[in-house]
Amino acid sequence: MERRILALVLVLVASAAICASASASPAVGHRASAFIRSSCRATRYPHLCERYLSTYAPPVRRSPRSVAAAALSVSAAKARSASAFVSRMCGGKPTSGRTREAGAVRDCLETMRDSVDRLRRSIREIGRMGPARSLRFSWHLSNVQTWVSAALTDQSTCLDSVSQNAGPAVRSAIRKRVVEVAQVTSNALALVNRLQPRT
Repeated sequence: MERRILALVLVLVASAAICASASASPAVGHRASAFIRSSCRATRYPHLCERYLSTYAPPVRRSPRSVAAAALSVSAAKARSASAFVSRMCGGKPTSGRTREAGAVRDCLETMRDSVDRLRRSIREIGRMGPARSLRFSWHLSNVQTWVSAALTDQSTCLDSVSQNAGPAVRSAIRKRVVEVAQVTSNALALVNRLQPRT
């Protein structure tokens, strides 16, 4: 009899714990979403920022550094995808073709590859920042800011190249992808620039 009572108590306790966890999850998710929304207000494209970070996996923790790191990951992924698209337009051979348009696409591909590299380095660098208020933190933050700014310049250079030298079809196809990359990179830079000692 005592064993049955004990077993029943354990079942009730476990059920209560599960229910509490289930009811807490939406609240935690709501707080995280509110934090992302608030953080994205500092960016130039807040709706785009919120859309990507709200669906980011794993979920973004409620800290400025985590939000910035997630934004960099989104930017790097978008830049890789755009770079792959431009590479396919080159036929997978960056040196093929001698026309003005082909040269513009090759130039765009080169700058987009540079952009991907800088964003990847930025992701690694933000993970090395260490404790705030340290010289190490400030040094790594400065590197990230420099590289993300350079990645944004790379993307702008790509757009300028195809805008001036590519035909309407190629220009439109590349612009559609690279503009979004530039927007999410701009957002990432804004979130990185918010990082200060004690974040």
